[in-house]
Amino acid sequence: MKISEILKSKAATLSFEVFPPKTSDKMEDVSRQATKIAALSPDFMSVTYGAGGGTSDYTVDIAALLQKTYQVPMLAHLTCVSSTKERVREMIAKYKERGIENIMALRGDIPAGGAPHNEYHHATELIADIKSAGDFCIGGACYPEGHPEADSREEDLKYLKEKADAGCDFLTSQMFFNNDLFYNFLYRARDKGIMVPIVAGIMPITNAKMIRRSIEMSGAELPERFRAIVDFYGHDPDKMKQAGIIYATEQIVDLLAHGVKNIHVYSMNKPDIAEAIQRNLSEILK
Repeated sequence: MKISEILKSKAATLSFEVFPPKTSDKMEDVSRQATKIAALSPDFMSVTYGAGGGTSDYTVDIAALLQKTYQVPMLAHLTCVSSTKERVREMIAKYKERGIENIMALRGDIPAGGAPHNEYHHATELIADIKSAGDFCIGGACYPEGHPEADSREEDLKYLKEKADAGCDFLTSQMFFNNDLFYNFLYRARDKGIMVPIVAGIMPITNAKMIRRSIEMSGAELPERFRAIVDFYGHDPDKMKQAGIIYATEQIVDLLAHGVKNIHVYSMNKPDIAEAIQRNLSEILK
């Protein structure tokens, strides 16, 4: 089922993200964790794809397995920064062959020490190629606090509008920890004529070590309230885990109360965290 149809038809949605292993010896463990998340019957799931394409076959295999076994619609990522057009065509053909209808079109991060091919420069070009290759539902990324490489938030919205106009059916946001920033982003995006559904991306921070990595990945602002939680509970893994789940849950409750009806949780292959958040929202999402 196409995710665009799910977003239109349901009063609220909750989805989870998993990532494939980097090496084959980790495949069994990752598949086990991913299947536990799929068993929660989320509205859909996404499977990431390394910027250099190194995990591409694992992405296909996990997405196809979960969709077939659990009937959970899958969103398979596809990045283009280090790909040729030929390689992209091969991946699109694989997704089509395995029954994947939804593709998350991303430029991707430039691998450390590597350089992109010259055939793709922006996700907009990838979206156009996916659009011409078949009847896919296409997702794209957006950045509530502005893309780290953009000169300004206005410039970032300009490129986001081009992405939507190129054929993006919906957008999923980078993680954020301050809902007010997301509400402001939504207002500015709509004002620019970006009218496709925008899914809010939430990252539960369940241990203090995740903070630096999360900030490096997203450039997201950490509110003082969140910093205080980490300072107070960060030394105790069990308390920090619970506090992180509660903070993410409260973010989601506030988003839903403000009319943001589609939530995507970066669950980091942790079924216990996905299950805890789903359980916390069980009555609200009915």
